[in-house]
Amino acid sequence: MEGTPVTVESVSEVGPDTVAIALETPDGFDAQPGQFVLLRAAPDDEVLSRHYTLSSPSVGETFELTVGVDPDGDLSPWLAELEGGETVHIEGPFGRIAYDGEDDIVAVAGGPGIGPSVAVAEAAHDAGHDAVVIYQADEPAHTDRLEALTDAGATVVFVDQDADDDLADAIATHREAGQLYAFGFDGFVTFVADAIEDAGGDSDEALIENFG
Repeated sequence: MEGTPVTVESVSEVGPDTVAIALETPDGFDAQPGQFVLLRAAPDDEVLSRHYTLSSPSVGETFELTVGVDPDGDLSPWLAELEGGETVHIEGPFGRIAYDGEDDIVAVAGGPGIGPSVAVAEAAHDAGHDAVVIYQADEPAHTDRLEALTDAGATVVFVDQDADDDLADAIATHREAGQLYAFGFDGFVTFVADAIEDAGGDSDEALIENFG
């Protein structure tokens, strides 16, 4: 199997149909929050690969990926059932979207985009900067980390799944509070880009990761 073999350290449930997978950090792996890896595994002896964005604010002995679990999927349910000690393969990190510790940030998250969003916010806070997280979901994940961010002085705005007007209002209110990031699937990040433009901003200045 291609890529670097790494050990699964742990898998924990962090929300409805959402798990966080901690992987050992291989030698020479230097990633920033916002970047992603290609993960390969072979459930039932069939090699499958998916891209997952880091959801840990830094890379130490381990790093974390947040995975939305599709019950009908071919890889995510298998990953969710791991207990630690198994081996998967990774390539990367990849991606031009990364937080380097230099700015206040506004992270807009849809669905599994909360993983990298909370990582970027934590990294900003650790670097002494302000952070805003705008999160659209009916059943939020990573609530413990979001509560910790709130307690530390960050702004966290929850928006219901179907409340697009509220999402647009939150983007308009906070878009100038820092470098804007957006993480989510195509329809979500397209809406975010349009909301930025409608609020008088320039969506080309935002760092937007489209999960497809």
